[in-house]
Amino acid sequence: MNIVLLSGGSGKRLWPLSNDVRSKQFIKIFKDEKNEGEYVSMAQRMYNSIRKIDTGAKVTVATSKSQVSEIHNQLGENVGVSIEPCRRDTFPAIALATAYLHDVAGVGENEAVVVCPVDPYVEDDYFAALKKLAELAEEGAANLTLLGMEPTYPSEKYGYIIPETKDTVSKVASFKEKPDLETAKEYLKQGALWNGGIFAYRLGYVLKRAHELIKFDDYYDLYQHYDECTKISFDYAVVEKEADIQVLRFNGLWKDLGTWNTLTEAMSENIVGKGEMNETCENVHIVNDLDVPVLAMGLKDVVISASPEGILVSDKAQSSYIKPFVDKYEQPIMFAEKSWGSYLVLDVEKESMTIKVTLHKGHSMNYHSHQNRDEVWTIISGNGRTVVDGMVQNVKAGDVVTMQAGCRHTIIADSELQLIEIQLGKEISVHDKKKYKLEI
Repeated sequence: MNIVLLSGGSGKRLWPLSNDVRSKQFIKIFKDEKNEGEYVSMAQRMYNSIRKIDTGAKVTVATSKSQVSEIHNQLGENVGVSIEPCRRDTFPAIALATAYLHDVAGVGENEAVVVCPVDPYVEDDYFAALKKLAELAEEGAANLTLLGMEPTYPSEKYGYIIPETKDTVSKVASFKEKPDLETAKEYLKQGALWNGGIFAYRLGYVLKRAHELIKFDDYYDLYQHYDECTKISFDYAVVEKEADIQVLRFNGLWKDLGTWNTLTEAMSENIVGKGEMNETCENVHIVNDLDVPVLAMGLKDVVISASPEGILVSDKAQSSYIKPFVDKYEQPIMFAEKSWGSYLVLDVEKESMTIKVTLHKGHSMNYHSHQNRDEVWTIISGNGRTVVDGMVQNVKAGDVVTMQAGCRHTIIADSELQLIEIQLGKEISVHDKKKYKLEI
């Protein structure tokens, strides 16, 4: 089974746990079934479940550059990644991923490809449905095969698929935009299904459509000129223009966890991280990323979330309206997981920044320099090697390394290694970084 997971957005509605690097799909908030006391993210939960139902599945994540390191951190180095050089909506993203599968991963034009979001809350029957979706697409009875969700209530936030019949697999009669409540009720009487943006196709079908709408030779050419693509959704570019579409009816659990309100409904416990609440609290959830306790007393229908990015205390229903407030905040990303480890900003001053860096064994930073700042590393645990302007030096806990602006430097972790990095300068910026090839 070839699966493309669409991973986008910053998920600001789940602030303060989400940011431009750690989007909502990477927040570790669900109990790990295999490791007691450990937590997994939506992306890990999705990936692990796909592997459970199809150990040989070829999984490719379509994402932006900013999320690649986080993806490798959580899903490993073997997952395929189709990187969007810039945001161009879902049709160019899916076209790029399809070209990647064909030209890089070697997937044949008659093989089925399943496309779905990376972040719904689902159970095992959903993944069985994805496998069935792939089988239907490969049979070729229709150019597109959609997965339609059996509605549990007349929703105004989803688009609808109107099937010709109420059979498990049916031709599609029409699509409907997000309706008002009364119209949604009428759709349900017609046997309508929620459109969750999950579909399958033979690779050659979308590759052909991509060549008809975008001028490119192959994946590499499309990637190179990706910024020239018109911003357009897959629905507008392909689905609404295709007459030969079928839908597979799905009546299992499927939730879009886009807000704190919906996310807490899916949580198996009320407290994640250091937290406590007294017996007068009702329907309260605490999600704490900080190493300090959070105490709740006498609250009802409230979510409390704390992270290095900030602290949220909100009525659950009101938490859906968080985005315009968060859009006003301007600050550096305070925490991020990377393929090599993680970093946590401890302090920000006018001309300094203090960061705790964790490097996994065998990993290293890029060999790089900064034009406008000096840096000081204090090793607090583990051991490794620093390279400063070509000179290699072994380091261990307690060692201090100083780098002047302009000098090239990196550190290689020979064991799990932690350090405190102090940046000093009048212009501290993530853009002040020049990378070099390391030769030692």
